[in-house]
Amino acid sequence: MFQQLDLFHSRETAPKLSDLPDLIEQISRVSRRPRYAFLVLNLISKAAGHGNSVGPYVRHEGALVPVRDWLCQALIPLAQRDGRRRALIGAVRADLIASGQLPGDPDAARRRIEEEVRARILRSGRTSISRAASDLVRAGLLRRHYQGIRVDHQNRGAQREAVYTITSEAKRALGRAH
Repeated sequence: MFQQLDLFHSRETAPKLSDLPDLIEQISRVSRRPRYAFLVLNLISKAAGHGNSVGPYVRHEGALVPVRDWLCQALIPLAQRDGRRRALIGAVRADLIASGQLPGDPDAARRRIEEEVRARILRSGRTSISRAASDLVRAGLLRRHYQGIRVDHQNRGAQREAVYTITSEAKRALGRAH
């Protein structure tokens, strides 16, 4: 098993946080999307339970799912309320029509569009999760490393998945210290 250290590892000492407002202020200092980063941190903390780490896989609906995919799925309701979702549905429909992949049957077409929209949301969601995690690492609230099989591949991930470790200071500020 290979572990890749996080390239965004914070060189600063862990921040001194006394409560939730301190935690939110710390996230706001480093993140362009502090609310989203806070949600990600909260989900990681809950998934870690009594421990401090979660990943590389999380058991979800009877299957092992990469932690970033699990986080994306947990945050999909945010994307579904957004007006951009309607635009995404229109773009997916247009792309499927242009490529000749949209089924003629209305029910099959609806399912195909939903599948593609979900796949696109998950792809962009993985990137958003990674950015939020990088912000949380810079804030000194999270550590991240990668586990899995190391193979020669141009993709940095190369069959490795993220493992997130929440700091004791962050966990305490969230009211989850055990």
